Amino acid sequence: MDGRTRVTNAPEPEPGTRAWRSRCTGVVLAGGGARRLGGIAKGLESVGGHRILDRVVRALADATEEVVISSNAEDAVRWVPTLAVVRDASPGAGAIGGILAAIDATESAVITLPWDMPFVPGTLLRALRETGELHEADAVLPASEGPWGVEPLVGWFSPWCAPAIADRLRAGDARAGAWLSDVRTMRVDCSPWGDAARLFFNVNTPDELTEAQRMHEALE
Repeated sequence: MDGRTRVTNAPEPEPGTRAWRSRCTGVVLAGGGARRLGGIAKGLESVGGHRILDRVVRALADATEEVVISSNAEDAVRWVPTLAVVRDASPGAGAIGGILAAIDATESAVITLPWDMPFVPGTLLRALRETGELHEADAVLPASEGPWGVEPLVGWFSPWCAPAIADRLRAGDARAGAWLSDVRTMRVDCSPWGDAARLFFNVNTPDELTEAQRMHEALE
């Protein structure tokens, strides 16, 4: 594990109860419409000369054995022809429906990253995975100042998460972070990788796309 990673809110696992280890699949969460970006799907916009989608795929590939796209868009198969597309079994279930579909389709642990976040590094994603595998957690996410205390859609999730997500969806609760209280969740301090506001900056509007370009140039 990256020696800089600090883990918080991590109860000690019971010896021998979670010896599960497996491969890990990277999942591009490609939901949301393009109504605020002139009809262009947000992940297909470019920051620093590269599509946000390609930046996300590269970060996921640095931390996993394979990458898939979670989307119900009809043209998703054309975005990156070499990647498989996973469809939600229950359209309208939001981003956590995409996480559930990916776990069910791959039968592996997954690392998820929304396709509108151009600045999350692969090394941070790998730290989430290594933390989960070392501490035998169900879910590992970067700590944040948001309402859930973590970035709920950027995380490593073991197959043990699937029943908890499914239960929440059956109860009509598709909130991104609500189900995390139902599993053994750990948080990683992401400050060694930079400011959280930049790391998890997401592009949904033309103004935010302009700001992302400015942020990229400032990093050069």
